[in-house]
Amino acid sequence: MMKHFRKICLLTMFAAPAAVWAQANPDIQTRLAAVESAAKSAQSAGDNAWMLVCSALVLMMTGPGLALFYGGLVRRKNVLSTMMQSFILMAVVTVVWAVVGYSLAFGGSGPFLGDFHFALLNHVGSDPNPDYAPTIPQQTFMIYQLMFAIITPALISGAFAERMKFSAMLLFMVLWGLIVYFPMAHMVWGKGGLLNAALGGKVPTFDFAGGTVVHITSGVSALVCALYMGKRTGFPSDAMKPHNLVISFIGACLLWVGWFGFNAGSALAASGLATSAFVATHFGAAAAALGWVVAEWRHDGKPSVLGAISGAVAGLVAITPASGFVKPFPALAIGFSAGIVCFFMVAHVKKKFKYDDSLDAFGVHGIGGTLGALLTGVFATNQVNDSFKDSAGKLLPLGLVDGHPSQVLNQAIGVAISWVLAIVGTLIVLKICDLLLGVRVRKEQEIQGLDVSLHGEEGYIFES
Repeated sequence: MMKHFRKICLLTMFAAPAAVWAQANPDIQTRLAAVESAAKSAQSAGDNAWMLVCSALVLMMTGPGLALFYGGLVRRKNVLSTMMQSFILMAVVTVVWAVVGYSLAFGGSGPFLGDFHFALLNHVGSDPNPDYAPTIPQQTFMIYQLMFAIITPALISGAFAERMKFSAMLLFMVLWGLIVYFPMAHMVWGKGGLLNAALGGKVPTFDFAGGTVVHITSGVSALVCALYMGKRTGFPSDAMKPHNLVISFIGACLLWVGWFGFNAGSALAASGLATSAFVATHFGAAAAALGWVVAEWRHDGKPSVLGAISGAVAGLVAITPASGFVKPFPALAIGFSAGIVCFFMVAHVKKKFKYDDSLDAFGVHGIGGTLGALLTGVFATNQVNDSFKDSAGKLLPLGLVDGHPSQVLNQAIGVAISWVLAIVGTLIVLKICDLLLGVRVRKEQEIQGLDVSLHGEEGYIFES
């Protein structure tokens, strides 16, 4: 009897604290759920903060980055008009994007173009869109993508600098966005888009941050504009040297820094993939600057500042589609190749065919984007990007280095579609603008300079 009594006493002694603990603490499952919820909330907050910073960085690429870069490369009498083109697009494209652009790019699930589900930014709020970015508000995703839509048409302005009407430029950019950019963005990045490798595209094309969407479309469109509008008065006999390489140098440095938001931000999260894209971006730019300088030094006998900054931009362009798929040393190879190839386009091909691409938008963006998109198919690896898996959860091979050579063909198809859309769409838009407004300023306006003739201002006032 005494033995049983002792057992009862011992059980009572252990049970009492357990009962007290159970009353003082919630159920373990509830606590785990709370911890998980807090972790998700922290991840969302971190990702959102990162993406808002990246959005600001990409906007900085247009103004002041591209505005300064392009502004310094034109003649003094056209510096304000050139910078104004970049600045005004920050306003115009924003409005178009809010009304219909975002919806056409990321609404619906058709193969070629979105729908009007997000028109006027309806259904775009603080809740995430799980199809695109499950850890950040859809409004953050929307504003981030807007910055891409702003800089892309601004890049084209480098081809028709110093000779296009301001009114025609505004109409051209609005129509070009509707006919070229929004469809291309949907095909590559939109759900169900023809070229979307992650969301059901029939021709899976890898474009991490805009090689086809941004650089090929803008660069090829730039060439079409240059050919359609004809040469500047006096080209190529008159000297048309950059009037201020100092501000172009500053602009190029801002572009380099802003490009981290452009590429690393395309991971859409503060993740290891963002870090990898950040590293690839920097390495690609550095190698391309050296590639251009080496080629120029050998060709001209002297390395120039203009060559160095042009090479860096060419490398940033080429690494853009590959940034989220390649290791650091392939990034170096892509960048170095871009520096040499883009120099060849600017120094030899442009001179041979004598087209007046004022600021070499085609030679740098069109060719650099094409080269980068194709080399993405070679160097893409699942060791960097593990997003693509089969039904069993096994990693799929991505590029040629992974044993998937057919990806090079997919990339080539994506490049071809981008080229065709840019050529056809730009010609249609130019014809419309020419019929309605006329695209080119009068000869006397061009000789006087667009700053005074179109805007009534001068960039530099030298008065005592």
